[in-house]
Formats: sequence, structure tokens, C-alpha cells
Amino acid sequence: MATLLHIDSSVTPGAASSSRSVTAAFRTAWLEQHPEGTVIYRDLSTHPVAHITAEAHTAGFVDPATHTPEQAAAFAERARLIEELEQADAVLIGAPMYNLSIPSTLKAWLDNVFLVGRTAGDAPSLKGTPVTVVASRGGAYGPGTPREGYDYVQNFLGAVLADVFAMDVEFLVPELTMAPHNPAMAELVPLYEASHERVLQEAAARAKAISGRLAAA
Repeated sequence: MATLLHIDSSVTPGAASSSRSVTAAFRTAWLEQHPEGTVIYRDLSTHPVAHITAEAHTAGFVDPATHTPEQAAAFAERARLIEELEQADAVLIGAPMYNLSIPSTLKAWLDNVFLVGRTAGDAPSLKGTPVTVVASRGGAYGPGTPREGYDYVQNFLGAVLADVFAMDVEFLVPELTMAPHNPAMAELVPLYEASHERVLQEAAARAKAISGRLAAA
């Protein structure tokens, strides 16, 4: 049975969150393909993981047999998060843009699962695992826009997930998500609605495509 690791990090609950509504669409399509499958869900906004500490960080570079009690305890949580990620057949991440970058809760999770010699290095344990990132953003940061160079969500996550972890990454990008809430952006609401509807369809299609690839493997 296939396992999906689903991670949300938006501070906005439920369908009011653009990233959460898209990850929910992906998850629904995934479960239609895998009714007997497993979904491991982490809501980093309501249940954040611990920020990495000196003990947790240094423990990743030395032989576990030499860990101090403090290092052993801190590293045990990192190992649990890494194993959870490694055991997933596919990964789904909601990564809204906050102040040009990812939520701090998502960064804390990444710091925990980033381990040289295991998830990172010459033979990363996550190589080839499909990961879908819903990178929602309040404005427009695509090619040709005035703020094109200010997108530190796709640039950063692409570097970590694709370049370091060697995962199979695809970004789904709902834009202009602040249009319904900001009167100054009222004229952009139709563009937001079109973007959101397009990404909902892309999410369902991506879930089905990954399922098909896993079934054929």
C-alpha cells in the first residue's frame, strides 16, 4: 500500500488557506487512487517540530555511539522525522510565501530532516521520491513580473529538495491569493480565481500521475 506524507504549514486554517485547499485537492485525488493507502499528516502550524538545537545539530556529524544523553535525545526526534520522510512513496508540502520566504515552521522541519550522509550527500536516501510543493503567494512573482527576483520559496525549496535531496519536485503555484482580502487588489480577483482553479486541477492531475507511475514501477 502506498504512503503519502502530507505536510501543511499555513497559519490559516481550513479552506480559507489557498495552500491547504490545494493540498486537500491533491490528497483527495490521491486517496481515490489509493483507498487502502496510508496518509501521514503533519500540520506544522498547529503542531510545530522543535527548532534544531546545538545537540541535535552536532549529533548528526558524529558516531551515535559517542552521543551524549542530550545529543541522543535530540537526535532521536530528528531520526523519527527522517524515517517518516524516507518511508513515504510520495510527499506533499504546502508552502505559502510569508515575507518572501517559507514559514519558519517548515524551515524547522527541513533543518531536522537535512542530514549529510543520509538525506544529503553523494547518495541521498530520498533520491527520486516525488514531492509536490504548493507554493501559494499573495502577489505575482512569475517571470516578467516586477517582483520576479523576490521569490525565495521556489528557489530555496528547489535547491534543498531537488538539488540536495535529489527528489522529483514539482511546484504548483496559486498566485494573487491576497486579492479577495485586499481592496487595493480587487481588480485582480478574477486572475486569482483563474489561478486557483487551474492549480486545483493541476493538483488532482499530479496526484493521479504519481499514482500511475508508482503502480507501473
